[in-house]
Amino acid sequence: MTRSDQPVGPTIEQIKAFYDLCVRMSNLLQSIELTRYDTRSSRIVVLIGETIQVEILSNGEQIIQ
Repeated sequence: MTRSDQPVGPTIEQIKAFYDLCVRMSNLLQSIELTRYDTRSSRIVVLIGETIQVEILSNGEQIIQ
C-alpha cells in the first residue's frame, strides 16, 4: 500500500465511536480537553479531564489508558 492509498481522515467506525464517547463523557459531566487525529497511526486520540486518554482505532475499538 502506498502512502496515497491510505485514508486521509478517520473512518466511519472511528467517527461513530468518537461521537458515542463524547456523548457518554458529557453525560458523566467529564470535560474533553483535547482531540486529535494522528495521521501516522490513523488513530483518534482524546484526552478526557486531566488523566484519561482514549485512542480510537480505525475499526472503532477504544483503548482507554
